Amino acid sequence: MSTLGATIALIPGDGIGVDVTQAAMAVAERAVARAGLPPLRFSPIAAGAGYFRETGRDIEPDGDTRAGEADAIFLGAIGLPAIRHADGTEISPHLRLRDRYGLYAGVRPVRAYPNAPQRLADPRAAAIDLVILRESTEGLFYSAATHKRSQIIGDTEVRETLRITRDTTEKLCHFGFRLARQRKARGRPGALTCVDKANVFASMAFFRKIFDEIAPAYPDIAAGHNYVDAQALDLIRRPWDFDVLVMENMFGDILSDLAGGLVGGMGMAACAEIGDDTGLFQPAHGSAPDIMGQDKANPLAAILSAALMLDYLADKTSDPRHGDAARAIEQAVDAGFAQNALRPMEFGGDMGTRAVTAAVLDRVDGAAG
Repeated sequence: MSTLGATIALIPGDGIGVDVTQAAMAVAERAVARAGLPPLRFSPIAAGAGYFRETGRDIEPDGDTRAGEADAIFLGAIGLPAIRHADGTEISPHLRLRDRYGLYAGVRPVRAYPNAPQRLADPRAAAIDLVILRESTEGLFYSAATHKRSQIIGDTEVRETLRITRDTTEKLCHFGFRLARQRKARGRPGALTCVDKANVFASMAFFRKIFDEIAPAYPDIAAGHNYVDAQALDLIRRPWDFDVLVMENMFGDILSDLAGGLVGGMGMAACAEIGDDTGLFQPAHGSAPDIMGQDKANPLAAILSAALMLDYLADKTSDPRHGDAARAIEQAVDAGFAQNALRPMEFGGDMGTRAVTAAVLDRVDGAAG
């Protein structure tokens, strides 16, 4: 095993991205130390709307390359409402990183915690535990403005291309079935649902066709289908019936926010975007510049994203101690909520960013020790 710690390309970004990145990395460093690993090594990269305002660039000159050279990428948040490109679109270097490094598997865990807000009255909502697997490089986001692939016809029309390829969709579906299998080993149902609009769009019928071709290779995993509009309804009506949901990029962007709202809000929305060679990890919330630096942000989405990063590093480095560190963070958050010791201001609680972080750190010591 290497005597050097894993290298993390660190992009705090804008607004509360700075606050939650500091919190997440403090927790990750503590968990890594308690697991007996060498310290993480950080490669800070300036990027985001604030950087664009100062320099006219969305990321520092060698930032794209350095991000890919690290063992993993951690991103705080990108974007400021008043800073846009001339066409009105947001500053989005992270979309280019997804594209450049083929980060096709967007993993969005959705889990209910005790003493956290539950938006559904049904008592079964307390057991929500599912994953939205969002393809993150193709779909309708293939034409996102940062890629300059839109067809702009004067001032009268804009056409965007929704792209589905066999190669990426096959990798995504295999990833989804393996994820369902991993979850089954941990006591979850072990089911994968293909979410599409195959009744209307040829691209979605193709997506479903590939899913159905791959499903027989995983006979131990229940495979199902749902149209995206029906799935949106079912996430309100019966989210406890689902395990892993795999879908196109835009569908995943929308449904993951809807699902996040069921378990407290975007302050709990962790995210991993994983490719063949590297992974990017980030809280899925926005930059909330109105509360930046005020000790009000909920850092838990970022902290849980750091746990996803460490879990990823366990596979990438073949060092299971990274997985031990990830479990310590997850157990610390579990214990904190169970003991009603995590009360973020986002939920109407009395704990700011620093207090929530300190409570998790205390329990990381207990979980890992």
